[in-house]
Amino acid sequence: MSGELENLTFFVQTFGCQMNESDSERIAGILCRAGATKAARPEDSDLIIVNTCAVRKKAEEKLFSYIGRLAQIKKKKPVRVGVVGCVAQLRGLELLEKKYGMDFVLGPDNYAELPDILRKSPAEKHISTAWSAEWHETPSDLAIHESTVSAFVTVMEGCDNFCAYCVVPFTRGRQKYRPLPSIIREIEELSRKGFKEIQLLGQNVNSYRDPQSGGSFPDLLRATSRVEGIEWIRFLTSHPKNFTLEIAATMEGEKKICRQLHLPLQSGATSVLKRMRRSYTRKEYLEKIAFLRRLMPDISLSTDIIVGFPGESEKEFEESLAVLREVRFANIFSFRYSPRPLTRASELKDDVPLEEKGRRLAEVQALQKQIQLENHSRKVGSVIKVLCLGLAKRTPHLYSGRNEGYEVVNFLSQDDCIGTFINVRVTGFGPYSLYGERIPV
Repeated sequence: MSGELENLTFFVQTFGCQMNESDSERIAGILCRAGATKAARPEDSDLIIVNTCAVRKKAEEKLFSYIGRLAQIKKKKPVRVGVVGCVAQLRGLELLEKKYGMDFVLGPDNYAELPDILRKSPAEKHISTAWSAEWHETPSDLAIHESTVSAFVTVMEGCDNFCAYCVVPFTRGRQKYRPLPSIIREIEELSRKGFKEIQLLGQNVNSYRDPQSGGSFPDLLRATSRVEGIEWIRFLTSHPKNFTLEIAATMEGEKKICRQLHLPLQSGATSVLKRMRRSYTRKEYLEKIAFLRRLMPDISLSTDIIVGFPGESEKEFEESLAVLREVRFANIFSFRYSPRPLTRASELKDDVPLEEKGRRLAEVQALQKQIQLENHSRKVGSVIKVLCLGLAKRTPHLYSGRNEGYEVVNFLSQDDCIGTFINVRVTGFGPYSLYGERIPV
């Protein structure tokens, strides 16, 4: 019922991926619809919700570090604290123990329960981590989007792959798909509100199947491309084994779909990929990259790399470096392997020393930094199309946006251009962004 929480202020702290960010926007929408007000700082709120990620140990540790800060706030004022998301699903009752001081715990499938929980006495602890095999549709206008320009649109949840290192099937559940008509209605609503870009989200987005018609992910891409007003379409995350030639051809054929793709490799060694249960080989991965570049020579590619997976030899590690040199990704996300609960890899001996994992990670990142510098240097003097998203965070006298390749572009502009597409002449670069100046129309 609208207004039932009208005296409540809340703050949501998000750790994790774009799916977590999208979930936090939905949580904010649920609370605001019930009458609550969003606060700018946790210290100013009556309710603090921590939305968590459990993909890596380091991500999980962020929660427990943050809990220490929350304990200091709770000493100064009465405030309710809830943990939601993947760590909530994974740790459950443990988070309600006295040493953590949480008031409620909600898994990713249970956010709609928030208003009911908050109507109850603060002394009443609550936990909900049940799964539903059915898709839970929420109103398309519910989310409180952080951006007024680019929006996340969730199209599926969960994962059936059970890669050896990955906890996602245990924190997000098995795959379930959102009906295509609901997706299109949300995108049409976003277009009416003036959004220019959408990002289709799913743990394994290119496995999408419309539960009503059986339509495939390319069918979804084509339907999305027909929505007027939306000019750029992106999607993530893709699993290489589910990335088909039809998807690539659809990307090339539909001009609204950005020539940009995140395709997680994880390791450049087929032997490691087999131990990871990734269901593809190095050769198969590189063949898909080659096909993509034949279709779209200017496509921007990014990936994930894990170093120090159990049993990874120096030779196998060098194979990952070789793939980085060959493909020359526009960006990578690289991590040290850490065992996650319930996964098959957690049963293996974690036999690569932490110091060695650190060395390998540093080597991967140094190589990629050099590649990005070289890639960016070739763009100096060129004119690129940029979607302006706002002011630059570190240099607020500049505007900031992204090009079609999803590279950060900071630039000078004499006029406010937030929410519009503009042309920028590239005048400088760093390893992680481009710099330039807006070209007047």
